[in-house]
Amino acid sequence: MPKLLVLQHVAHEILGTLDPLLRSYGFRNRYVHFDREPEAQPTLDGYHGLVVLGGPMNVDQTDLYPHLATEIEVIHQALEREVPVLGICLGAQLVARALGAAVHPGPEKEIGWYDLEVNDAGRSDPLFAGFGAREKVFQWHGDTFEIPEGAELLASSPACPHQAFRFGDRVYGLQFHLEVDAPMVERWLQVPVNQAELAELEGRIDPEQIRHETPRQIGRLRELSRDCFGAFVRLFGELRQRSAQPHR
Repeated sequence: MPKLLVLQHVAHEILGTLDPLLRSYGFRNRYVHFDREPEAQPTLDGYHGLVVLGGPMNVDQTDLYPHLATEIEVIHQALEREVPVLGICLGAQLVARALGAAVHPGPEKEIGWYDLEVNDAGRSDPLFAGFGAREKVFQWHGDTFEIPEGAELLASSPACPHQAFRFGDRVYGLQFHLEVDAPMVERWLQVPVNQAELAELEGRIDPEQIRHETPRQIGRLRELSRDCFGAFVRLFGELRQRSAQPHR
């Protein structure tokens, strides 16, 4: 039975649609909730892979969030052991930093539904084989990463050219959020820290527009998440799915 270590930063950024898929393949997931246990010192001992989730902090705020340095060390362990790694949003930025790449504010914040452009390398990659050349995905970020040396760019957006990369054949960083469903989007819009961020933008991003678009886009996003995350599961080898479980 594969065991997965999941690094979580805040209560509202969870595995989402990835969770029932992992459970259907028999994964045992151990969450490290740094918002509850900021002094936790996890290691990768006994685990077969690593997922690093998103969060509102940035990778340089180690004075406020010392666990960010701990996470870099765990990512280094995963790289050394050549196990599958998936970084989402902040998680992708931490993976990029662990690989020696710069992380910095992007040209503009992307919050809501945005076009994602998958390049030729992306369309030939197992995780993105089900994507068209252009898809709508959900975003919530202000920072971005440079592509680490030795990694390959897989996808871009007009405002943020570095949206996804692969390092080796089993380490991925995704700036966008395939894991959300409609209730998660609504919950994110109501979280105080997110509401404060939107307020600072002084109307440049309209939460009501996000609410309006979500019902139109969420079905396709569910399909993309199923295909992408299903391919990530296959990085662990031949696993038998016990039963199809609906996304929640």
